[in-house]
Amino acid sequence: MLVWWRRRQTGPRVGPGRVAPARWHACAVSDSPAYLTPPPSPNHEMLSSFCFCRSATRRLSYPSAARMAAVSTASEAKEPQQPSPVLHIGHMNVENDAVFTTPSILFTRATVITPTGSKTLYAVWALLRPYGTAWPMLKSYSTVAKRLDKFKTTIFTQMSMLAVKHGAINLGQGFPNFDGPDFVKEAAIQAIRDGKNQYARGCGVPDLNSAIVDRFHKDTGLHIDPEKEVTVTSGCTEAIAATMLGLINPGDEVILFAPFYDSYEATLSMADAKIKVITLRPPDFAVSVDELKSAVSKNTRAILINTPHNPTGKMFTRAELEQIASLCIENDVLVFADEVYDKLAFEAEHISIASLPGMYERTVTMNSLGKTFSLTGWKIGWAIAPPHLTWGLRQAHSFLTFSTSTPMQWAASVALRAPDTYYEELKRDYLAKKAILVEGLKAAGFIVYPSSGTYFVMVDHTPFGCENDIDFCEYLIKEVGVVAIPTSVFYLNPEEGKNLVRFTFCKDEETLRAAVERMKERLHKS
Repeated sequence: MLVWWRRRQTGPRVGPGRVAPARWHACAVSDSPAYLTPPPSPNHEMLSSFCFCRSATRRLSYPSAARMAAVSTASEAKEPQQPSPVLHIGHMNVENDAVFTTPSILFTRATVITPTGSKTLYAVWALLRPYGTAWPMLKSYSTVAKRLDKFKTTIFTQMSMLAVKHGAINLGQGFPNFDGPDFVKEAAIQAIRDGKNQYARGCGVPDLNSAIVDRFHKDTGLHIDPEKEVTVTSGCTEAIAATMLGLINPGDEVILFAPFYDSYEATLSMADAKIKVITLRPPDFAVSVDELKSAVSKNTRAILINTPHNPTGKMFTRAELEQIASLCIENDVLVFADEVYDKLAFEAEHISIASLPGMYERTVTMNSLGKTFSLTGWKIGWAIAPPHLTWGLRQAHSFLTFSTSTPMQWAASVALRAPDTYYEELKRDYLAKKAILVEGLKAAGFIVYPSSGTYFVMVDHTPFGCENDIDFCEYLIKEVGVVAIPTSVFYLNPEEGKNLVRFTFCKDEETLRAAVERMKERLHKS
């Protein structure tokens, strides 16, 4: 291991003939990260708020240090060449040089080309201050909290990057490639012009809360208090986070139905909850009541349901919801109901579990504007719950975002008062899009499972011979030019989803037809 030091004068002059104290930069370079232990530094301590920028790294001649290290660690390298111009850190590839910082440490990795091959070198940079006590350099360069360390770059990000690289049609991510209705956008513009641009109150603009109450009453027949039982959030995802963090204690058990939206697992990990899973299996993705009964214990705090269900398109039946409700009442368990696709119920009736007898007082119902009005970037959501549950989720909401975009809330209140004809037209449009995709997928050779709601369709990809869903989706992007989402990421046990992929039909008809034609022409059964 090579330890390289450099003394550097920093800061402006502080008086006649006086300059700011000098600082020391230390660089430890090795061919193994395990060797990056503290250099001897009894008279220095690391500054706690320092990070290198790209230009700083160049000024400190990292390539020179890497060349020196290459000589010291590769005896066969008489005259090592310049390091590879791309340094790799995590999922990043940055030309020339790149950095990964902790509060006081820079970690870099580079591949150095030698006459006989290549060598990967690791370097730790630190900023030191004279006359202090030494802090140890970290052996691990990960700064992610343990409860979130297992969550990597999302599959949506990975697939989107591949889609851009290969010019693929994106039927993976669930956002429309068309815009929302003009009357809602005009309402947002008018709100901005009317000066409704400062913080809203934490629980929501009163007019929006009232609109949410009116819609909820129309859908469920329930009368609720807009002041005490409605909380406006930054999208449904924040409503989920506020609910988990505000109502779940460490060690509480929460039951999920797999496959599930990946945010559920992450927010429950933040709450230090224990997750139990009931798997919904094709072809109909029915709830196994026996499995559910076995999963409920004295430590069960809540059951989370998502209906219509992402990613399967399943809609929980009245019988299934009544069985879940009976278990919750019997065992004093809460229900967290994610109903963001409630207006995208095409072939079955959407039933809100809060409307069942004895359930409103133990249910948090979460929803949002984005899916129904094709305005996913606005991030307007809400949570409806009785006062004793609202208190907890509002406590969390207050310290997550405090309040949500004010002009967008005013526009949302206009959207929620849209006439029934809007929803009827929405349903007709999506049914037409769904027909194009489903018929095309069947013609291409997929096994297509029924979808009663949402704008997703689940298929079995095994007729095409790929070993798993991730391999198939990569093949689909690179060779066919279409994006789908591998569903193994929606399961605690990825093996359960390895045969399934998800497509979305929230795209214009031209895009759907183009994607279908590509699959019919370029996909071949094994």
